[in-house]
This record gives sequence, structure tokens and C-alpha cells, in this order.
Amino acid sequence: MSAEDIRGALEGLKYGARSVLSPRVLQGAAVELGWITTHLAMYPLGLVGASGNRAERLTLSGLTPAQRSLLVGDVRAAGTPILLAHGIIDNHTVFALMRRQLVRRGFTRIQTFSYSPLTLDVRSTAERMGAEIERLCEESGSDQIHIVGHSLGGLIARYYVQRLGGSERVHTCVTLGTPHQGTVAARLFPWPLVKQLRPDSDLMTELAEPAPDCHTRFVAFYSDVDQLIVPQRRARLRHPDLVARNIRVDGVGHLSLPFHGDVVHQITGMLSHLDDEQHTVA
Repeated sequence: MSAEDIRGALEGLKYGARSVLSPRVLQGAAVELGWITTHLAMYPLGLVGASGNRAERLTLSGLTPAQRSLLVGDVRAAGTPILLAHGIIDNHTVFALMRRQLVRRGFTRIQTFSYSPLTLDVRSTAERMGAEIERLCEESGSDQIHIVGHSLGGLIARYYVQRLGGSERVHTCVTLGTPHQGTVAARLFPWPLVKQLRPDSDLMTELAEPAPDCHTRFVAFYSDVDQLIVPQRRARLRHPDLVARNIRVDGVGHLSLPFHGDVVHQITGMLSHLDDEQHTVA
């Protein structure tokens, strides 16, 4: 580890120590521990099963009023595919609650984009995501999709949208605890992929470049007690050319964001509205 890396690691530790013992952080950590315990029990299912890539199909028969409302009132919104992208060292089971709520709301096609924890590069993974999206659009007959990305999954999605022409395919990109401006905590790990998440990395420099033709609407959820995004404000998406709305979530840890009831409720509401101007919907 170079002297610069050591200085950066010390900086990350300094930021973390400043808030780690605050009541809000401790409360968030307690909730996080509960979700981690549940998620660890479900995690092996994501390694042996392919359910994360199975499309959800619904008919009007036996549907709840909420499902009927979306399917009948806005069939285009209900039929727009949703791609869920998990974070590093994770799998599709992190979206178990969100998938269930989306189905209950009336969405008919929900799939997961998966990648190996040994992934070394955001750019090449974003290219693979693009190929998966093309296949999904061809199979569904839809010209656009939505993406919900947790942590690194959100950054992969953003790179695809912003740098690989994905704006034509992605109507809405929702990110949860994504290091849009990098994270000082990444200085603690020399792994090539993690190095790309440092605030001064070449990837962050590239994402800061102009993107005048990007029309996808972004919604970035960030937490005030996120343990991995340091400082937490770096999970906000700030770019002059991007249509972005940042939503702060209080007292929710990094790993708990995809499970948090209010976050999931807001996401299902947003994706229920397909506006032509890509405005975010409250």
C-alpha cells in the first residue's frame, strides 16, 4: 500500500470514528444487524437458484385492487420491465421484499442482473448489463426499462446510462446507497474494483464529464448513517446534465436500504408513472 493509500485510509477512519458512536448510527446499526441476519439466511438461495432471473407474469384473474388499478389504468407502466442490480458480494435475494411489493403493485416483468463478486471493472460489467437489457427489451417487446441498483449495482447502471448510450433504453434509474461521488472508505481496500470507487479515481473523473444527451431520470436514495459511503453525502447524484432527485433516508444502514419499507413504497410509486418528460414523481 502506497503512502497516498495509507493517508486516504487514515482519512476514512477519521470520518468513520467521528460519527460511529452517535445514537442515530447505533440505532441504524441495530436495525442493520436484524436485516443482515435475515439476509444471510436467504443468501444461499441466490447461489443455487435462478429465480432472480424469472419474469413475473400476472393476469387480471385473482388480482388485488392495487394490481388491477395499475394493469388497467396504465398498462404501459405495468408492462415496463424492471431490472434489479445488487451490490458487490451479494445476489438477487437482497431484493426479495422489493420484488414482492412490485408484484403486488401490478408490475408484470421483474428480472435481476447478477455479476460475480470477483468482478474487476465497472465499465466491462456495464457493457454486459447493456447486452442483458437489449435481450430483455427484445423478449418483452418494450423499448424502455427501469433499473433499481443497490450500492455498486447503481453505479454500474449509471455508467451504462450515462456513458454507453443507455439513456435511450432506461426511463428511470433508482439507486440505493450508491457511491456516485466515490467513497473515502474505498481507500481501505486495494482491490481493483474498489479502487474505482475512490473519490479521485479515473472512473469518477469520467462520470463527472458532460452528458448533454442523457435523458434518463435518476432517483438517488442516500442514508445519513450509511457505513460504507463516507461521507454519506457522496451517495447523492450531482451532475449538471442529469435529471436527478436525491432522497435522504434517516437512520437506515447501507445493507438495509433495499429492505426498508418506506424506501420500497416510494420506489413502487415512482415506477407506476411513466411521464414523457422524465420528471420524477413525488
